[in-house]
This record gives sequence, C-alpha cells and structure tokens, in this order.
Amino acid sequence: MRLASSAPASVIRAPRRAAAGAVVAAMAALLLAGGPAAAAATLTVVGEARVSAPPDMAVLTTGTLTTAKTADDALAANSKAVSDVIAALKAAGVEPRDIATANFSIQPQYSVPQQSSREAPKLIGFEVRNSVRITVRDLAKLGPLLDKVVQSGANQASGLAFALAEPGQLDREARAAAVKDAMEQAKALAAAAGVRLTRITSIQPETQGGFPMPAAPMMMKADASRMSVPVEAGEIEVRARTVMVYEIEPM
Repeated sequence: MRLASSAPASVIRAPRRAAAGAVVAAMAALLLAGGPAAAAATLTVVGEARVSAPPDMAVLTTGTLTTAKTADDALAANSKAVSDVIAALKAAGVEPRDIATANFSIQPQYSVPQQSSREAPKLIGFEVRNSVRITVRDLAKLGPLLDKVVQSGANQASGLAFALAEPGQLDREARAAAVKDAMEQAKALAAAAGVRLTRITSIQPETQGGFPMPAAPMMMKADASRMSVPVEAGEIEVRARTVMVYEIEPM
C-alpha cells in the first residue's frame, strides 16, 4: 500500500492529460469537418407608410333626453320622441338595417340639499335617455339628415365618425408601401455598410387606422330657419409599419 501511494504524481496524472488531449483533437476534427456554423449576421429595418382616402360613409349617434316627475311619464314622452326620430329617418330614405338602438337608460333625479342642511336628498323626477346609431351611406345626405333628426325631436348627439365601407383596400396599399419602404432602406444601408443582402428571414407587418374621435354629448335645438348643417368629411388615413430582418454577408 505504501509503494502504491508513493508513486510519482506524474504517473497518476498521465491518463488525464491523454483524455484531455483526445477531447481537444476531436473538437478540432469536428470544426474542420464542417461543424455547427456561427449565427449569420442580420440587418433589421423598419418600414413605414401612410395612405389616405376620402370616406364614403358616416356613423351618427343621436337621441332624446326627457324628464318627468314619474318614470312612466318620462318613458312615455321619450318613447314618442324616439319614434318620431326613427320615422323621420325612414322617411328620409335610411334603411331599417342602418338604424339601431345604441343606448337606453332610466335614472332617478334627486334634489341636492344645501351644505348646511341636514335634509336627505329628495326624489324629484326621472330622466330617460334613448339613442340610436345611424349609418349614412351617402355623405351628400348627411347635412340635411342632421336637420331632419333635430326637427323630429332629437335633442342630443353623442358621436359622428366617418369611415370607409371597404377599408381593406386601403390597408393593403399601406402594408405594401411599408414593405417597399423597408426594402429600400435595407438596400441603402447594405450598400453603405459594404455588405450583401442574402435573404429575408422575418417580416412583421402592423397597421393602424385613423378615424375621427366621437364628440362629447351635446344638446341640440331645432331651428327651422337655419341652413343645413355644414359637414366636412376630410380623409381617412391608414398607417402601416413593417419590421423586416435580412441575413447579410460581406461583399
């Protein structure tokens, strides 16, 4: 046992050195034989585009607000007013499919006591709101239609938004323009850096449509002597953004 333990240290470590040398040799042979390639260099570009077109339709939300001492009276008055508005819309040529109830509510109304008073709030009546959403497919009729809606009894408007009946074409044009912009950027950057574009490895498109925001609720009052409501539709803008990744190599 003493003779084995007193053997030179170099004799004990020799097999380990041989094993380590074999591993290094095997790795070198693997690399020379075409082992796993290093990750390819890439170039990432972001293309953006904006495409606009005049809208060809509008969505209007309007309705009536009525108050009365009892819920039945407030509801009856409101129902008649809304029925008159709907009848006026149909008489103006709006199809039933383009008229839909957007909101309906009945709320109790209470008196507000003075700060120094100990009296509890008292029920003084009820408020009924009923609104309809109208799709207008001919913008030339929008101004006169607004007049008729007010004259028929509507006293509130909570939104007017313009849109496109077929927005898909504008989306496609914006996406294509964003891709073209990204490709042009990639070519310019590659030429400046002295590299060659080999292939596209990733395309991530995004689109955002811009539409007018609905207006806050406002009171409306009929006035038969005034002119038709002026309406300016402007344009609908669609924004597209595309992220493209290219593999590149030295020239």
